[in-house]
Amino acid sequence: MTGHVLGVVGATGAVGQKILKVIDERVKNIKALRLFASARSAKQKIAFRGHLIEVEDLEKANFAGLDYAFFSAGTEVSEKYAERAVEAGAVVIDNTNAFRMRCDVPLIVPEVNFHAIKPHHKLIANPNCSTIQMVCAIAPIHKVNPIKRIVVSTYQSVSGTGTEAIEALKTQSAQILNGENPTVSVYPRPIGFNLIPQIDVYIPESGLYREEEKMVNETCKILESNIAVCPTTVRVPVFCGHSEAVNIELTNEMSLDRVRNLLAGAEDVVLIDDPANSVYPTPLEIQDKDEVFVGRLRRDMTLPCAYNMWVVADNLRRGAATNAVKIYCKMTENCK
Repeated sequence: MTGHVLGVVGATGAVGQKILKVIDERVKNIKALRLFASARSAKQKIAFRGHLIEVEDLEKANFAGLDYAFFSAGTEVSEKYAERAVEAGAVVIDNTNAFRMRCDVPLIVPEVNFHAIKPHHKLIANPNCSTIQMVCAIAPIHKVNPIKRIVVSTYQSVSGTGTEAIEALKTQSAQILNGENPTVSVYPRPIGFNLIPQIDVYIPESGLYREEEKMVNETCKILESNIAVCPTTVRVPVFCGHSEAVNIELTNEMSLDRVRNLLAGAEDVVLIDDPANSVYPTPLEIQDKDEVFVGRLRRDMTLPCAYNMWVVADNLRRGAATNAVKIYCKMTENCK
């Protein structure tokens, strides 16, 4: 049988489940599939292409025989096990923050900088979800007219935190609707009917939260440019789908039609932009889609070379699973 032996670490989690779904949709030939998770999830059986595959205990796992492994079980897990998988012969595509800023690890959005992967690279990092969708939208413009500065505000759904956060939003929303005080869980404040301008840990030296720092550093690494990035990341009471208000300042003035044409012709970017008729993307309507959706495209009236756009994507698919599987597909050409 042709194809590869694939592994998914964190197979029972939200991103791991999406990776399996995208593999099923996109990968043509699979020699074998191995699934890994923590001891509490081991021995579960997951259906895949007509077979039930038993989940292996990650702590006891032997990675020998794996050709490619997708890691999606958290930074600490990747730090402990990803390089072991590489040593056993696998190419690892890692969805966590563990290796993104290591100079010897390429940080890849396939439509933007696949060229950064070289034959010797056996460990490849998937960027942060909020970075992926923004870079997909701005890279086509940056290639022809370099971006000098980005100001971005994100509106990030609770699914980016995991299933516990989804349940917290459900519970707190019901409590508030029933006139009760919401229980605080997962986040430092209630997320039901609320906005929280804090994602990840605080960094006193910069005044940023870690999610904001990721957007700064990852954008520059992916675009191979010292773009000034000014982010504010906000958790919002949305179940799935991240949205971003993005302002870019270009090196040279460009017509709005030219910007529009660059976006309309970009791979996996969908322009939905007729604001006079209330036509623009929202997270509810783009769930379970793989593209990055752009609307509200307009000039920034305060600067001659600046433009605004609204960028929306499914954070679990486009911002994680699909990006990882597309890396594999482009490396192997083993795609449907």
